[in-house]
Amino acid sequence: MSVNILVPAMGESVVDARIGKWLKHEGDAVTVGEPLVELETDKVDLEVPAPQSGVLAKIAHTEGADVKIGEVLGTIEPGTASTTPPGSPSSSANLTTSARSVPATPSVGPPAAAETAAELSTPSPAPRATKDEVPKSVTPGSTSRPESPRPVERETPVGPARPDEPHVPVTPDHPVERIRLSRRRATIAKRLVEAQHTAAMLTTFNEVDMSAVMTLREREKQAFKDAHGVGLGIASFFVKAAVAALREFPHLNAEIEGDEMVLKHYYDVGIAVDAAEGLVVPVLRGADRMTFAEIELGIRAMAHKAQEGSLTLDDIRGGTFTITNGGVFGSLMSTPILNPPQVGILGLHAIKDRPVGVGGQVVLRPMMYTALTYDHRIVDGAEAVRFLVRIRELVEDPGVLLLEG
Repeated sequence: MSVNILVPAMGESVVDARIGKWLKHEGDAVTVGEPLVELETDKVDLEVPAPQSGVLAKIAHTEGADVKIGEVLGTIEPGTASTTPPGSPSSSANLTTSARSVPATPSVGPPAAAETAAELSTPSPAPRATKDEVPKSVTPGSTSRPESPRPVERETPVGPARPDEPHVPVTPDHPVERIRLSRRRATIAKRLVEAQHTAAMLTTFNEVDMSAVMTLREREKQAFKDAHGVGLGIASFFVKAAVAALREFPHLNAEIEGDEMVLKHYYDVGIAVDAAEGLVVPVLRGADRMTFAEIELGIRAMAHKAQEGSLTLDDIRGGTFTITNGGVFGSLMSTPILNPPQVGILGLHAIKDRPVGVGGQVVLRPMMYTALTYDHRIVDGAEAVRFLVRIRELVEDPGVLLLEG
């Protein structure tokens, strides 16, 4: 009995997906539980397993197609894969399926290919007329010539180009490549634009002397790793400092719903991590109850899952405040964008030795610029500045963070 492969339910607020890649072809044998197709959603990617063993008899939607929950992706029939020799009808069907899976995006070949195409499209010059082809109206010895056809005058369009027209003509000298945005990348773009349109975003900056943290890490890093199996990083200090500061300035741990401000008395801190499809923000649940080791282990696990594409909806859902560290890529200063519906995001940056005044003398210290972007609708400027100052005070005296923890 044949069984349909259906688009599964994928969590709250996810109603459709895009077929990213078929892992099997029509006619292939499959076993129950074996991944058949990869689906891209707005938040995470997931694999759809085979509901039963048999043969993938039909693929209903090719790669790149958008599908909704409950829609049929394909059909599995009982039996085993046939060993049909190449050139047979079923073999041709499989080849056709594979060809359909290639994205139909225009591409530009090498200059030689383009020149060949131009030569094929250029009309060849007409041969000379023979005597028999001379019009009868032309008599021998006459100096008149048959009237040549007048060239057709083409009007050059005036005005701006249409939005869908390329700014630069596609020629061998201007090769281009068009790549369809993945569902996640398109959603990231949409949410970032929405954040700029809906929130009154403002960013304030400060700098932190990282001397005490660097000294502590250097002194304790080996013992910490031996005890917990993970290194002691910078992020855990800022997670601890952020939770302590959020307790003092609760408006930064809130969101706006209609004409109400929802204050959240729990601390689920999102940590922005880089992934192949773009930035994702998995969440440390109950960060206020976590130790330094638990924070470091949680961040490492989330980064690993992001790189291998195994994050789930539960990993990224919710969050009350976000921390993003552009310093790992060398960023000296930036203005992070809010992660709606949150009203605060803390940006960390590269640690650089800079001259600072200490006790009336100029000394070199490892300094980091910090940035806080906040929604000015419910967070006042003075409150945001004091929040960032409190972050600096806590990180510059990590012993206080141990007491806070």
